[in-house]
Amino acid sequence: MDKKDLEILNFLQKDASIALADLAQAVHLSVTPCWRRVQKLQEDGVIRSQVVLCDPGKLNLGLTVMVALKAAQHNEKWMQKFIAGVKDISEIVEILRMSGDIDYLLKVHVPDMAGFDLVYKKLVKVADLQDVSSSFVMEVIKSTTALPLDYAVVKPLKTG
Repeated sequence: MDKKDLEILNFLQKDASIALADLAQAVHLSVTPCWRRVQKLQEDGVIRSQVVLCDPGKLNLGLTVMVALKAAQHNEKWMQKFIAGVKDISEIVEILRMSGDIDYLLKVHVPDMAGFDLVYKKLVKVADLQDVSSSFVMEVIKSTTALPLDYAVVKPLKTG
């Protein structure tokens, strides 16, 4: 990966629907080399997927809840059961296994408190939990899917 690849990624992280010709022009390449670079970034797994990001509020999902869980057990069987159960709860959009005081942190989108109560009831049926603690998001200050590119290992551009 070189600086030109990072430029491409910078544009695609902001708007993956950008036309290839516009992307090529923005990074000062012709269309075919730009397309090849995008393909290579996909093949290498740098670009995992291209998705549409929806506004939760416009989809009647006005309540975002962060749920901190403590596992009742710490073994492979429990973890497999837990993961299998929570993956199918569509309101859970992010599941993070954590270090420290909590074992898992879940991000949940629901319409309202009654909607969260339904998710909670599904959640506690999945596996034995020692503790469930929920925090309700009052305001989203920053929300992005774009990763910082400053830390990527970059090869110098080839000349000639």
